Amino acid sequence: MKTESPIKRRKSRQIMVGNVPVGGDAPIAVQSMTNTETTDVEATVRQIRSLEAVGADIVRVSVPTMDAAEAFKVIRAQTTVPLVADIHFDYRIALKVLEYGVDCLRINPGNIGREDRVRAVVELAREKHVPMRIGVNAGSLGKDLLRKYKEPNADAMVESAMRHIAILDSYDFKDFKVSLKASEVFMTVEAYRKLAPQIEQPLHLGITEAGGLRSGTVKSSVGLGLLLMDGIGDTIRISLAADPVEEIKVGFDILKSLRLRKKGVNLVACPSCSRQNFDVIATVNELENRLEDITTPIDVSVVGCIVNGPGEAKVADIGLTGASPVNMSYINGKTSHKISNENLVDELEAMIRQKVKEKEESAQGL
Repeated sequence: MKTESPIKRRKSRQIMVGNVPVGGDAPIAVQSMTNTETTDVEATVRQIRSLEAVGADIVRVSVPTMDAAEAFKVIRAQTTVPLVADIHFDYRIALKVLEYGVDCLRINPGNIGREDRVRAVVELAREKHVPMRIGVNAGSLGKDLLRKYKEPNADAMVESAMRHIAILDSYDFKDFKVSLKASEVFMTVEAYRKLAPQIEQPLHLGITEAGGLRSGTVKSSVGLGLLLMDGIGDTIRISLAADPVEEIKVGFDILKSLRLRKKGVNLVACPSCSRQNFDVIATVNELENRLEDITTPIDVSVVGCIVNGPGEAKVADIGLTGASPVNMSYINGKTSHKISNENLVDELEAMIRQKVKEKEESAQGL
């Protein structure tokens, strides 16, 4: 299959969130946010590890209180993935987590009070080499902006972002990223398109409060897809009212569909019809469950009949075409051997894992 994306990405300044580069020519990072009580250290660490296991590049943790900041210190010591602390208003919490090893601050400098407080956070962040994220949300715009624009819109969001950016610029602090999130797709897309040419910093994409697993996935795919096709976006978060693990899976699926990231199994499968020689839907669902641990990029085709099956199999690493009376498997686009329905999933899994092993050994020069 084709591997290079035709998308020309917007040029941006690169920042480092822990050991993960964001912006520049770095891969678009996929992140999520914990939904546990941060003071419940055990539950939060467990969730962070589950996110890391499915490939999260970055994880954000809400730190609303000083007790949560103390919990963050323990969480940081027990995890390895880069952590972003989500902080609102209280600059003292920001100073605490900076001392405790946070990798990025999500904090709006215009919301933390007096000039001396802003300066204290900025200077410590500079000393610790910790970037920030300016996060503008349509649901929490300043009262003066709502009076000016009558209602939340893209222009109000951009103006809000530029106000915060101006504060960091006044301290010559350049290591930040910006997000402009709304729950409405058109507003979000318009805001990012307007801001993108005005700054050099990387952009964090998301449709905030997108909805449940199905509706939120659709809304996020449409909104982020439009922006990513424009070359806009350096890191993404899919905001779902669902298990955060699903946010990471959806995020990678969006990037894989645009050839912007290659990770794990790229599964091509037919929707099934009366021509199918095996239960395609059950086979694909079982394969997805079994193969979640694979991170090496591999193309797999599972098609239930001989109409489209051979063509898809010829451009996949591993392919399967339904045929009567016995299905045909493919390796590297060439016919391999026949597989009966009784052993279908087990044999396909074995073939896929063998191909993954070969790819990994080849990459290591073995």
